[in-house]
Amino acid sequence: MALGKRRGEQVELFVPTAKIALGPGHPFYAKLNEVLRFGSFDTFVEELCAPFYKEGGRPGIPPGVSLRMLLIGYFEGIDSQRGIAWRCADSFALRTFLGISVTESTPVHASMSVIRKRLCAEAFQQVFVFVLNLLRERGLVRGKTLGIDATTLEANAAMKSIVRKDGGDGWKDYLRKLAAAEGNDNPTDDDLRRLDRRRTGKKVSNEDWESPSDPDSRITKMKDGRTHLAYKAEHAVDLETEAIVAAEVKPAHQGDTKSGPETLRTADENLLASGNDGCVQACVADKGYHATALIVDLTKKGIRTYIPERKQRVLRWSDKPEGHEAAFRANRRRVSGARGRRLSRWRSERCERTFAHVCETGGARRAWVRGTEEVAKLYRLRSAAYNLGLLLRKAFGMTKPRGLAVGSWVFIGVFLVLAFVVLGTSGGARWSWAGILLLASLPIVVFASRRAASRRRCLENGPSLTGC
Repeated sequence: MALGKRRGEQVELFVPTAKIALGPGHPFYAKLNEVLRFGSFDTFVEELCAPFYKEGGRPGIPPGVSLRMLLIGYFEGIDSQRGIAWRCADSFALRTFLGISVTESTPVHASMSVIRKRLCAEAFQQVFVFVLNLLRERGLVRGKTLGIDATTLEANAAMKSIVRKDGGDGWKDYLRKLAAAEGNDNPTDDDLRRLDRRRTGKKVSNEDWESPSDPDSRITKMKDGRTHLAYKAEHAVDLETEAIVAAEVKPAHQGDTKSGPETLRTADENLLASGNDGCVQACVADKGYHATALIVDLTKKGIRTYIPERKQRVLRWSDKPEGHEAAFRANRRRVSGARGRRLSRWRSERCERTFAHVCETGGARRAWVRGTEEVAKLYRLRSAAYNLGLLLRKAFGMTKPRGLAVGSWVFIGVFLVLAFVVLGTSGGARWSWAGILLLASLPIVVFASRRAASRRRCLENGPSLTGC
């Protein structure tokens, strides 16, 4: 057989339409498009974004396409707009989801940034409420019992770049002044490092330092123990359905007792705006939110609190207004009850699950934009994407695009582990017969999992060209 050589490709002058057809697309995105089309998503966002565009001129990218690309970032686990743009240009299934043919070019990341900056934060909030309304129509939002929790988001700024607020000195300039105060006018880098290690009061204060590239970010300790410039994301989650009813971005150094009431207020407004008739009846949080003033305020609004106490000294009630002690002890009694313990478990499981989906697998843990408003825009849209994924999972039984492949491999991995356990506990002739049966059934398991995926795809999209 002779050596084959790669030849230069000749571009065809005419390409048949049937040859460039995109096909039915991915089952998940096809169903998602169907849900959005049923709710008139494109009409809604075009009317919402019309005030931000001029009359006449060259038509821009449709807002529905731009927002869909940001939704893809969550479903595909891509954190940057550059990565989203590349993925959309590379995938036929995503082109079908966006409604872009093969002969058309997909929007680049620069266009996505221009559109995101053009739209105000309220527009993204309205999109979040629109998705919440879709969940309400399917009965996936109750709004009676809410759980609140917060996490940190890494800002797009480095600790090495922080400067003093009073004089604008960088970190090395600050250390040189400390060295000069000790009599060392020309310190080396090693001298500065030694001075930094042995100086007292090594904490860096947000009152004295800021990032010149991202002034809204705050110095804080991350979940893994690192000190970094960050933001704080706070969720209000419907504990009965696991839907996110409010997703707020706050300064990282703001306390939970201050940000919690604001998030609850936003959650109540979102529920009313989405057409939910009921009001919030119970609030479940961790001990970081425990404050007598907060408990009393929520009690006056008719909201039952389930907030565990922090370790604190014995409180005196003689100098407190009337009603504070009753609200405090009522909260303690509810937390120690059976319902309180159950709701606390739900909060630990379901609130943390939303952060795992949005921040870890959804790509929102690291912010690639700067400013509280810009970070909040993208975070709210990823939270809306989480709610859409919840809708498709509970209403249609569909997982995220990568879920089916991962589930199949997990199933095969568990099967192999069980096979080795059986082989290890068998002896003699039984070992050989058990091994033969298990190894022979492995192709059947793989074929069954692939066949199930194929049947599922056919049910969602109808028969394909191959007649499956």
